[in-house]
Amino acid sequence: MDLPDGLDPTRAWLAAFLGGVAVISAAAIAFPRQVYDGFLWRYFWGPVDADAHGASCVVRSDGTTERLYSQSACAAADGIAVTPGYTTVSTISYAVVLVFMLLGVLLLLRRLDIRMTPRFYVALVPFMLLGGALRVVEDTNVAFLRADAGMLLPYPPVALIISPFIYFVMFALTLATLIVAIALSRRGVLDAYEPFVGGVGVVSLFGTVGWLLYISATSEIVGFFPAIAMITLGVATLVAGLFWWASQRYAPFINEGTGYVGALIVWGHTVDGVANVLSLDWTGAFGVGVTYGSKHVVNEATVRITESLQPAWLSASIGTAWPFLFIKIAAAVFVVWVFNDEIFEESPRYAYLLLIAILAVGLGPGTRDMLRATLAI
Repeated sequence: MDLPDGLDPTRAWLAAFLGGVAVISAAAIAFPRQVYDGFLWRYFWGPVDADAHGASCVVRSDGTTERLYSQSACAAADGIAVTPGYTTVSTISYAVVLVFMLLGVLLLLRRLDIRMTPRFYVALVPFMLLGGALRVVEDTNVAFLRADAGMLLPYPPVALIISPFIYFVMFALTLATLIVAIALSRRGVLDAYEPFVGGVGVVSLFGTVGWLLYISATSEIVGFFPAIAMITLGVATLVAGLFWWASQRYAPFINEGTGYVGALIVWGHTVDGVANVLSLDWTGAFGVGVTYGSKHVVNEATVRITESLQPAWLSASIGTAWPFLFIKIAAAVFVVWVFNDEIFEESPRYAYLLLIAILAVGLGPGTRDMLRATLAI
């Protein structure tokens, strides 16, 4: 793939990346209130700061920031007030950055001559789970902070495991693992690099979850409600199994392009859907003494619309988050159907990269929601 002027695509991508960083940095220095305070801090760093400290909001005024811990104080504050979570602006910005980074990864894979296969895809799944688990480490950090027990991880380093920075951290970790695995494979140390990549992900995941379970067992701040994780994983596995059986028997054209990877995508997004429903509407039934709210735009809109359309008595009985589960399943099935054989034949690397991103944006947050509710934090 050559550009019209003969410039190497990889160098063009690097130039665009470094140029973008330089322009944004220069603009932030030249116009700090408009660019840094009004955009970068407001939509990106401010929400991370609030999330890291468990604050209701963080207010920036005249170049200084103040963390507030009540909704009334936030409402009365002067300046730019931001809350933890995502906004429409940040969501769209992250989507644009994701597409740009995917293009960079595609160019890197071509340069390294890496062949994308379902086996490689499966090897990356533990890293997607790891990303969600690391976010729970930060949630645990906030739980200790709110309990006046100090921070398990200091700030600002803890920001590395908060969105959006955790995406770059996970990308760097996965890429480093892949490069090491390929180097060992080409030197004859490994027969194949996929088991090594998957193994590093599994060990890292078990280590992170094991640490969370240790904190749960040794501290009263963190609880343990395993039924939530069991139900989430059980329902997701059941839905994925039913999808595979039904599609193979009645509509094989749906997953003829993705194969069993399609069932994995349905499984990952069902984990996200079930975890959301349980954490938003059913934690009381399990005895979890924590109230959770929606941070994602689509999820929040789904709950809000359901509340306005569904009778109050029905909402009290089954909750208002349940449509999100069906939206996630339907969206996953649609994506699997769209990725037919032609897409993989034309550009297999790009097709697999998109599928990796599609699974990650569901399985990562779903893992976080599931573990948060399981640990009652």
